[in-house]
Amino acid sequence: MGKERIILGIDPGTTIMGFGLIKVVGKNMHFVQLNELDLKKYSDHYLKLKLIFERTIELIDTHNPDEIAIEAPFFGKNVQSMLKLGRAQGVAMAAGLSREIPITEYLPKKIKMAITGNGNASKEQVAKMLQNLLGLKTLPKNLDATDGLAAAVCHFYNSGKVTVGKSYSGWSAFVKQNEDRVKK
Repeated sequence: MGKERIILGIDPGTTIMGFGLIKVVGKNMHFVQLNELDLKKYSDHYLKLKLIFERTIELIDTHNPDEIAIEAPFFGKNVQSMLKLGRAQGVAMAAGLSREIPITEYLPKKIKMAITGNGNASKEQVAKMLQNLLGLKTLPKNLDATDGLAAAVCHFYNSGKVTVGKSYSGWSAFVKQNEDRVKK
């Protein structure tokens, strides 16, 4: 039996943050949990960011993940939406980095491709494939939770490959890899 590890997958959002956890034993993955943080009832953007940070810390402290896989924000039609998504992602990443957990970002197309073989798959197709792969009895009403789980499964599939996206093992690694983004 190989080394056991836990992967936390996060689909960041300021309306709903989806997350999923898998346990990897050797070359096998096992479903642990999927859920979401519903932020719709809050109008204060800064309060939403605080809640994302606190929930991510709570997940980390409860499940002790060895790695975090997070969906990278993508550019849609609305620049404001992308900015808010980027903030949500940054806050979730800061929570992981504050606990020294390596983080890897994946583009939505890469996650969909890893799960379904189609980078343009729908949320429903991704959810159904995860249901089959992990033996989930039911799917959640909102599919943001399965999107978080998909990020974790994508990371599992990409583990051991040479390039898995941008990886950070802590604040110093993040700063070193992003010197152009950090003021001195």
